[in-house]
Amino acid sequence: MEITNVSEYQEIAKQKLPKMAYDYYASGAEDQWTLHENRFAFTKILFRPRILIDVSKIDMTTTVLGFKISMPIMIAPTAFQKMAHPEGEYATARAASAAGTIMTLSSWATSSVEEVASTGPGIRFFQLYVYKDRNVVAQLVRRAERAGFKAIALTVDTPRLGRREADIKNRFTLPPFLTLKNFEGLDLGKMDQADDSGLASYVAGQIDRSLSWKDVKWLQTITTLPILVKGVLTAEDTRIAVEAGAAGIIVSNHGARQLDYVPATIMALEEVVKAAQGRVPVFLDGGVRRGTDVFKALALGASGIFIGRPVVFSLAAEGEAGVRKVLSMLRDEFELTMALSGCRSLKEITRDHIVTEWDSPHPRPAPRL
Repeated sequence: MEITNVSEYQEIAKQKLPKMAYDYYASGAEDQWTLHENRFAFTKILFRPRILIDVSKIDMTTTVLGFKISMPIMIAPTAFQKMAHPEGEYATARAASAAGTIMTLSSWATSSVEEVASTGPGIRFFQLYVYKDRNVVAQLVRRAERAGFKAIALTVDTPRLGRREADIKNRFTLPPFLTLKNFEGLDLGKMDQADDSGLASYVAGQIDRSLSWKDVKWLQTITTLPILVKGVLTAEDTRIAVEAGAAGIIVSNHGARQLDYVPATIMALEEVVKAAQGRVPVFLDGGVRRGTDVFKALALGASGIFIGRPVVFSLAAEGEAGVRKVLSMLRDEFELTMALSGCRSLKEITRDHIVTEWDSPHPRPAPRL
């Protein structure tokens, strides 16, 4: 069967992967209300296309933190990619590079920063979890710098792991042939079996619950890399992040895997964009499955989006070729959406190109009786 859209990869991944692995990638926290909402909220935004505009040439290129990329569609950090496919993060890195876009490597990757760098050229960011042992953090950041990574995406929504009931039921743990490659030499690479989720126990033991804004400042003393704060959902935290020296903000609810009943990221986006006041770029992850979703995020003020689950599902289905196909399908759909909306470049995408359910209704003339 020919794959014609990104979402079709999920069912293939479900058939191919062991239940424990598929459930780990697919599930959200608790009732999974936010998981559903991350997708559903995009249906509350409709287009106001402009017509009779010459769209024979469309430019999707953009710059992120000064790096030129082919499109505003990037790869979010997702853990344990070799659990989806033997080539794991190597395949994802090559696919991102071929598409001319950015890959973010997870702290909990099953390939190290050095291994991913060895796949060849590419613009890569490193997602960071802050461990209780700050020497571990400093070492990791230095390694990412040396391996040519260009920014740190600091995850700020995980002082504790969200309650992911599928992982508890499955007693989730990393398969024995895999390790957290970035921590192998530090004796932190293995995850023990636990009575609930092995990952939840690992996080409870290693990740620093005392993480606060002062640590964002501290991070800037140990690295010159720009820091993206990942996991912001409110105007208040946006303003603090900007004041704390963040180079950018990623509006994220951790793929709906942390606190359930937070809004969909597309619903939280505009509040964050307004609070940022153009001082730093704002990005979005969560729920993007179509080129139309990308356009909607940009119309609401995002500078770009990141995709997570589509990467692991396509990786499970077809390896590197699957990830390449996801990026090219999203690219093609986004280009078509731009053309049909009358936009020739990203800067032409405006708030006026969409109407949302939360906008004040456009006054309608009274119907004739």
